[in-house]
Amino acid sequence: QVQLVESGGGWVQAGGSRRLSCAAAGRAFSNYNMGWFRQGPGKERELVAAVSGNGVTTRYADSVKGRFTISRNNAKNTVDLQMNSLKPEDTAVYYCAADGPKYSTTYRPTNERAQYDYWGQGTQVTVSS
Repeated sequence: QVQLVESGGGWVQAGGSRRLSCAAAGRAFSNYNMGWFRQGPGKERELVAAVSGNGVTTRYADSVKGRFTISRNNAKNTVDLQMNSLKPEDTAVYYCAADGPKYSTTYRPTNERAQYDYWGQGTQVTVSS
């Protein structure tokens, strides 16, 4: 079992930056692939970024490549999402999610929402033009 709590959401002007953080409670955090998803108004929930248990392998949605960076600190049980050059279309509720536990910390993270068993409550990010 993993409990996830997101923080860092809020309002930001287009072109600005925001850093989201997710704190995980539970055992063996490094055995979980972690992902950040988002759900905009009237849209499906989609993967934004994900990272393997050892923090080496990442994947990003095409829409955020070069602007967003996911990172994790296994000593602190946290995973962050640094968002730069924000656009109004990035407005959404952002969710932290965990996929695991895995037998290895090197598994490539998936973009399949159904594979993520644990979810945070979400944090709203609003980007104004």
